[in-house]
Amino acid sequence: MSKASNYLEEATLNYFLRGQTVSQPQGFYVALYITNPTDADTGSEVTGGAYARQQINFSAPVQQADKATISNTERVEFPTATAAWGDVAYFGIRDAATGGHLLVHGAFNKPTTVSEGNKFIIDVGNLTISIA
Repeated sequence: MSKASNYLEEATLNYFLRGQTVSQPQGFYVALYITNPTDADTGSEVTGGAYARQQINFSAPVQQADKATISNTERVEFPTATAAWGDVAYFGIRDAATGGHLLVHGAFNKPTTVSEGNKFIIDVGNLTISIA
C-alpha cells in the first residue's frame, strides 16, 4: 500500500482545485528507507556504502478494485553495497536523484537486510503505486 506525501497532496489540490502551476519533475527516483518516510518526509533514508537513488519508470494506470494502479516497467538495480545499508523496509518515490520532494511512500512486503557486497533489486512490476 502506498501513501501520498504532504507535498503531493498539497500540489494536487493546488493544481486541480486552485488553478496553480505545479512543476513537472524531470524524472522519478526510488529511495530506500530504514524507517517509514511518513507523509511529512521524516524517515531515515539509506546513506553511505555506495547507495544512490535509482531512476524508475511506471506503466500507464489501470483500474484494479476501484484503484488507479501503476507499477515499474523496468528492473531497478541499486549499486553493490560497499558497506552495510541495514534493514531496508520502506521506499519513497522522489522527484530528484538527491534532495527534492517525496511524492509517495510505502512499505516493502518484508524488510531486506542489505549487507556489504549485496545488491537491492526491484524486478519489473514489483513496485506498485495506487490511488483509491
